[in-house]
Amino acid sequence: MFQRRGPSPSRTGLILGWCILLLFSSPFCCVAHFSQAKELFYSIREGVPMGAFIGAIGQDLKLDFTVDPPFQFNLPQQKHSGQYVRLDNTTGDLYTSATELDRETLCPDGPTPQGCVLSLDVFVLPQQYFQLVKVKISVEDVNDNRPRFPVEEICVSIPENTPVNARFAVEQSAVDPDLHFNSVQTYWLVNDFGVFTLDVEENEGGELTPFLIVTEALDREMQAEYITDIIAEDGGTPPLLGTATLKIIITDVNDNCPRFTKLLINVTLQGNTSKGAHLARLHAFDPDLGVNAQISYVYSERVPRETQRLFHLDQMSGLIKLAGKFNSETSKFYKLTVLAKGPGCIPAVATVNIHIHKVITAPPAVVPRYIAAERNGVVTMKESEPAFSPIAFFTVKNTDTSQKLDCHLEGFGPFRLMPYQQLQNEYLLETTKDLDYEETQEYELTVVTKGTSGGAVIKTFLKVHVLDENDNAPVFKQSFVEISVEENNPPNTFLFQLQATDLDSGAHGEVVYLLGGDAPGFFSVDRDTGVLSVTTALDREERETYRFMVRAVDQGTPRKESIATVLIRVEDRNDNTPRFINKDFTFFVPENFPGFGEIGVLSVTDADAGENGWVALSILNGSDVFVIDTGRGALRARTPLDREQQGTYELWVEAVDGGKPALSCATMVTVLLLDVNDNPPVVLFPQSNQSYMLVLPDTLPGTPVTEVYAVDRDTGMNAVIAYSIIKRKGAEPGSFVIDPETGNITLQRELSNRGLYSLLVRVSDHGQPEPLHATIMVNLFVNETVSNESYIQSLLTNEAEVVEVEERPWYVGQLTDRPRPFELFPCQPVLIALSVTCLGLLLVVIALASYICCRRIREHGGDGQEEVETPLNMNGGSVQLGDRKIRQMANI
Repeated sequence: MFQRRGPSPSRTGLILGWCILLLFSSPFCCVAHFSQAKELFYSIREGVPMGAFIGAIGQDLKLDFTVDPPFQFNLPQQKHSGQYVRLDNTTGDLYTSATELDRETLCPDGPTPQGCVLSLDVFVLPQQYFQLVKVKISVEDVNDNRPRFPVEEICVSIPENTPVNARFAVEQSAVDPDLHFNSVQTYWLVNDFGVFTLDVEENEGGELTPFLIVTEALDREMQAEYITDIIAEDGGTPPLLGTATLKIIITDVNDNCPRFTKLLINVTLQGNTSKGAHLARLHAFDPDLGVNAQISYVYSERVPRETQRLFHLDQMSGLIKLAGKFNSETSKFYKLTVLAKGPGCIPAVATVNIHIHKVITAPPAVVPRYIAAERNGVVTMKESEPAFSPIAFFTVKNTDTSQKLDCHLEGFGPFRLMPYQQLQNEYLLETTKDLDYEETQEYELTVVTKGTSGGAVIKTFLKVHVLDENDNAPVFKQSFVEISVEENNPPNTFLFQLQATDLDSGAHGEVVYLLGGDAPGFFSVDRDTGVLSVTTALDREERETYRFMVRAVDQGTPRKESIATVLIRVEDRNDNTPRFINKDFTFFVPENFPGFGEIGVLSVTDADAGENGWVALSILNGSDVFVIDTGRGALRARTPLDREQQGTYELWVEAVDGGKPALSCATMVTVLLLDVNDNPPVVLFPQSNQSYMLVLPDTLPGTPVTEVYAVDRDTGMNAVIAYSIIKRKGAEPGSFVIDPETGNITLQRELSNRGLYSLLVRVSDHGQPEPLHATIMVNLFVNETVSNESYIQSLLTNEAEVVEVEERPWYVGQLTDRPRPFELFPCQPVLIALSVTCLGLLLVVIALASYICCRRIREHGGDGQEEVETPLNMNGGSVQLGDRKIRQMANI
């Protein structure tokens, strides 16, 4: 052993060099400060003008703006974020850039559970100050939208016999894109007419539906419809209103019976009245509609059969005609009891008294001369004839000049009989207003001539038949038809039957149905019946609604038509399987990734709507290691993953929609763990710092004497091991060298001294961002034999106390936060250069110290050396380690 004379220059240089290396290998404080991302949260109300202040990023980060170079702030996603915010690059202040920030435009799909949030990434530059700042701006809702009804007019049909307190839902409720209290809160009516009130119900989803409640008895015959406004009011301050017209239609029920306009009619006839003459017309009315208002006229059973055969009663029109002849020489009286019957009603009763006067010879004669077209006493006139159109002249020939004659007109209708100018016994029959075929098709008139002093009464019967013209267009029963049909319907599916009526007659009132030009070709309407059908299967995912026109055209000249709007809504069916965006997914994740951190997102779509399009994700295998977020499809690990335990995971993930029956699909997800330098090298040989190896003094230079063997559980560069001698004890500088790749220790020069040589070997990997290492003490005992093992043990014990390992343990720094392998270290190039420079200086100092030490040993002739010759007793041979043979070292 050597005698120590003060501190060794080699030891002093080694300590100095390692201090310098540790100083420059520590990360700068500036980098450590900015290596972690920060999050800032701001809140702003929607509707603020452009240039409104949001927040000061620089001040909130507490940055020192006096540094040089100065800080710079940058938005990497300028294209997206520039629509809404503007960033001051020098101060980090955020301002709004939109003309008016609108929450409904920014979040058109509705807010997330965290609200409507605009997320930005802000870079703090330059590089030596770099950090990533996550900025989240919450846009708060204001009451800037008024409620809106989907249609301008809402129709609700209510039967007239509806009981009091009956409820009818108003399905077209209002919508308001604002949130919470700023959305629709209540509904009310402008006018309830004293017979209605409005109630509001809330369903499980929080939607409000107005219900119309009947508070008084209804009567369609009194009032057929009620029109008012329905108001939707939100909860803002002040509240905003939305308005729609509410049309309440009272539908008919058979609650009225026929009634005669006249209960008693007196008719006087001459005995020579010709057969077929019109005697009287009974008229009854029923205020109901359609079949409920149909009336038939019949004789009572009190009227004898002979009398019924003599006076014919038309069951539909109520017209009584003379059907036979009677004795004109005698006067007679007939009493006719007529019943008006309606469906489900007690008949109404009217009486017709017929007085027959005997014929007086040589009565006055009435000669008609027709101006309008006439045939067999029936005058035909068009309904387009103007008022005061002449019909006929009547000339009265008086055989009895001793009395004056009175000539007047009997019957109802827009007609008058007037003396024609100053001519005696000349009378003109004309209209008093326009005729309307739809109101009355036929009029029966009687021109009565009689003397003022009594005598015979002469009646001339005249029938005016009104010709129909095409002056009415068809009218749809429903001008707006809304139809719902499920998608994937069979071909030629019935949708609806359109009904239109035309008050005209004949071809003028004959209606045919035609599709409008905007109707798709796969819809058809039956020309005669108005049955609307679809010839092919509809697909909601291709189109949700169809809106087109249907025409009702009559066959008159010129033709007239009307239009109805048809709205077809295609209802969804669960006919689409969920689809993952990719056929399979592969995610690369660094090992030791934090538990429940997001590994990746599995994007899945379903073309269906509602519950049919809601998709739930589940893991079919590996659910004990991984968990999936159904809402976002984010895959997460329950615990940190270790690549050394398992490097690859293959999962099957299933997507199931909410339809009935549910449809599903599956995809494979591969998670590949990327290696992180988290394992230091493990020295397998020598087995401990107390092992030693016998080296013969006559060993020739270049001879391998032993080796250091280590393994690393990492992969790639993290597992590439380098060997180096970092400290020597008892050996001349350069006596032993180690192969940095294989760990073989070779004798470099002849051994002139016997004794214990100790080499501190560092085993280091090539991992990033910093390598991990371990140390081992290699003890070489130079002598011919080993005879006193206790002496060698004492040398090893003393050596262990003197030699202090100055390397940091491999786990130092691993328990604290450090940059991940994939994060770039801004100052790393500078630190590498400084470290290489310091290492070079250290090697120069070590070489110089070794040279000085060797010279001193040679000058003193080995004064400090104790030569010990001890017989060596060791078992020769070699030990098999893996696939390599190494020399055996004794463990003490």
